[in-house]
Amino acid sequence: MTAHLRANLCLLIFTVLLCCVLYPLVLWGIAATLFHDKAQGSLISDAQGKLLGSRLIAQPFTADEYFQPRPSAASYNAAASSCSNWAACNYLLRDRVARQLGPIVKYRGGSKKGQQVAPDIEDWFRKDRFDGKPGIVEQWANAHNGVAQNWVKTNNDAVSQKLANAYTAAWHRTHEKEVKEWLHGNPGTDEPKSEDTEDQSSLAVPFFVSYSHEHPGTFPSIVEHKAADGKTEKKVEPVKEGSDIQSAFFDMWLAAHKDADLEPVPADMVMASGSGLDPHITLANARWQLDQRVAGAWAKKTGGNEAQLHHEIEQLLNEQSQAPLAGLVGVPLVNVLEINLTLKGKYEKAAAGK
Repeated sequence: MTAHLRANLCLLIFTVLLCCVLYPLVLWGIAATLFHDKAQGSLISDAQGKLLGSRLIAQPFTADEYFQPRPSAASYNAAASSCSNWAACNYLLRDRVARQLGPIVKYRGGSKKGQQVAPDIEDWFRKDRFDGKPGIVEQWANAHNGVAQNWVKTNNDAVSQKLANAYTAAWHRTHEKEVKEWLHGNPGTDEPKSEDTEDQSSLAVPFFVSYSHEHPGTFPSIVEHKAADGKTEKKVEPVKEGSDIQSAFFDMWLAAHKDADLEPVPADMVMASGSGLDPHITLANARWQLDQRVAGAWAKKTGGNEAQLHHEIEQLLNEQSQAPLAGLVGVPLVNVLEINLTLKGKYEKAAAGK
């Protein structure tokens, strides 16, 4: 009996040492020596050793001269990797895609071939009629109240959200009749008490209905003003043009112009990945951004020749693009952080010395 216990105890100790100590140490040693960079998180640092990011995690880029990554349902937060889980029938997904397309999509054919759709969206919006009825903003809010509520509670960033929330709260205080009527017709809705402590999004629909009557042909957007002391002040004001109108009402414009012949856009430009952190875009996406925006932005910033810059950047894209499994599967991909750092190193000095 003792011999059996001793044998089993030795086997247990040997198994623990093998599986929990020796095996992990061997793997760590192999990774640290043969795959050191990947084992450390595929980190990228500048010449001074400052950490810039990881090749494995996307970062947001918004400047026109840089390539932009895929949309992220996780806001590019590596600690919150996730997808939106919106089904194809969910209007929030269609709205997010439409918002990205509105400011950038162009006509594919006809007399306006190559021109952006955005100015036509603004002209159509100012007429304030949809489906033969007045009040585009009112119809938009009534048809998609979730989208209208998002304007109040997730308006771009914390500062913008606070401004939108305060603007709605100010309307709340001066439109008691409309608020009471709305609450009477929606008994399950709680009335917000204060712009500082309560979410005003529950009143988003009556707010936009009232706004549509008081400010026809406009949309509330955040506008920057420079004060006398040089400081910048942001306010929510009615506007008749701008990216908010181009993005929010592109889908309605498209419904009213079903025969519009528009250029196709690479799918990964408007669709998020499952993780929300995909660091790559397809080469087709990168070339589309290069044609539409990147080359022109660098030409403007550096004072260089756009055609020459386009050719140089396209060569960089071809050099840095790679297909999965050494090209055996998938399409060529470009790491957004790496290509943007290459562009910065190559053209930033020329831009600074312009």
